[in-house]
Amino acid sequence: MTVGHEKAEPVSAALAAEAEAWMAADPDPSTRTELAALLEAGDGAEVRARFEHPLMFGTAGLRGALGAGPARMNRLVVRRTTAGVAQWVLDQGAEAARRGIVVGRDARHGSDEFAGDVATIAAAAGLRVRVVSRPLPTPVTAFAVKHFGAAAGVMITASHNPASDNGYKLYMADGAQVIPPDDSCISEAVRIVAARTTDSPTTSMTSPGRVAAPPVELIDEAELLGAYRRAAFSLLDPAGARRLRIVYTPLHGVGGEVLPSLLEEAGFGPVSVVAAQAAPDPDFPTVPFPNPEEPGALDLALADATRLGADLVLANDPDADRLAVAVPDPTSGAWRVLTGDELGVLLADHVLSSTIGADRLVATTIVSSTMLSAMAEAAGVAYVETLTGFKWIARAALRRPGFRLVFGYEEAIGYEVGDAVSDKDGLSAALVAAELAARAKAQGTSVVGRLDCLASRFGVHLTAQWSLRLAGPTAQDEMAEIVSRWRRDPPAALAGLAVTELVDLSDGNGELPPTDALVLRLEQGARVVLRPSGTEPKLKGYFEVVTGPVPLGRLAEARRRADRLLRPLKDEVAARCQSIKGSSASEP
Repeated sequence: MTVGHEKAEPVSAALAAEAEAWMAADPDPSTRTELAALLEAGDGAEVRARFEHPLMFGTAGLRGALGAGPARMNRLVVRRTTAGVAQWVLDQGAEAARRGIVVGRDARHGSDEFAGDVATIAAAAGLRVRVVSRPLPTPVTAFAVKHFGAAAGVMITASHNPASDNGYKLYMADGAQVIPPDDSCISEAVRIVAARTTDSPTTSMTSPGRVAAPPVELIDEAELLGAYRRAAFSLLDPAGARRLRIVYTPLHGVGGEVLPSLLEEAGFGPVSVVAAQAAPDPDFPTVPFPNPEEPGALDLALADATRLGADLVLANDPDADRLAVAVPDPTSGAWRVLTGDELGVLLADHVLSSTIGADRLVATTIVSSTMLSAMAEAAGVAYVETLTGFKWIARAALRRPGFRLVFGYEEAIGYEVGDAVSDKDGLSAALVAAELAARAKAQGTSVVGRLDCLASRFGVHLTAQWSLRLAGPTAQDEMAEIVSRWRRDPPAALAGLAVTELVDLSDGNGELPPTDALVLRLEQGARVVLRPSGTEPKLKGYFEVVTGPVPLGRLAEARRRADRLLRPLKDEVAARCQSIKGSSASEP
């Protein structure tokens, strides 16, 4: 689109040729038409945006806006990616091909078609393919990989991203998300497929000479969900408290197909589902962003909870791998949405008090609260700190041979209780959250009261987040440049607190593999972490201020003191990042 009298960027001959070749291979008439219209309009900037930065495997596979071209999510991207994944599985040998892949999907725009393309291409390559019968939560697909002993799993979902997006999440044979070096191997296989493919929309991308593909198998949903239910219920105390009035929202996602019945079968109830958000709807009409962390996302659920006098609000994101919780504050009577760190330490406390064994292990990430480390030490269990992402948390036990992961979490409302699902699981976490809330109610206390006890014992661990959302094809480069500026010219102090240590993780650090992140440790127990998001065009900042243990009677004062440190710290980091972004934009 031109602005004022600026001349529009023309479509170069090379770019036009690349677009024509893409359209010749694209099996979807809608995206072929979309790209043809951009060419006809001569919109060089938009055509270039569709090709300049192709989607690559990131923190959780592929994720991006729907549309034509290699920089968008579409059927050709899905087909070529699946051809690369299939080759990666085949390279592992005949046994891996026999074990095959599991394919799941959520209810987003394009998910049915994408899942169908995954199944078609994988089967044509000679892999055994099992598909779910309908849209189901991501944790169910992750569980199915291990349950069926598959060599890999694909889940079509964009999790909590906007309605305009979709994604492709890949699981390895251990049921956890793909990690290096396999992600690079798959990316290279996809590149080779794209380079050699001159397919028409109706021809195959698989190896030549294959005579017949194995049939695609439909998963017995009742058997799969039954097995998942047994695994989830094993996390609960059969004699535990259950009396609780719950309000639940799936935020127009697929959690509503599974979680209410799980809660009621486990004995919790009654469960009231927010009517306006109960059915899957890929447009997410009641929320601007279908993320329970976003301001306003839980308004309808909180209104229902107030009207019904509920004890607990549970919310999943659209693919139900994340969980948000709200509880009544016994002092103010108002509803309080717990932060990801608050729910994380509450769940950890409940799990540690409900399990035994010297082989227990808990894990969290470099951007989450450090309270879990103190809790683990006090409980005499092993602790591992990982990079962000459940592909690392789920494999924390690999760094401590002989130990078993009983709980892992990240502050972005992702929780793994037990090891039946090697990924974040908003369904099983909801069951355990309900149990801990019911236990507190039965003991005459509250969830907030339990949080106060933890803060008194281990000290206030006040955390906060900030993010800078960027747009356009250069967003990733802009984020990387901001972090690089901090790396080259770190501040001596922030908000009056001296920076005592700068940890640059770009080359790895100890047990941590390389990642583009900086950790700034400051005096008075403060910490700042800066990193580009791996799933969205956001630069993220994470903040923590820690006090020592404090008597319950002085807890409010300690929290006010921590807040007085954290607020200006957050403001100064945000202002510095905005300033770097502005200066970068003005440079030629």
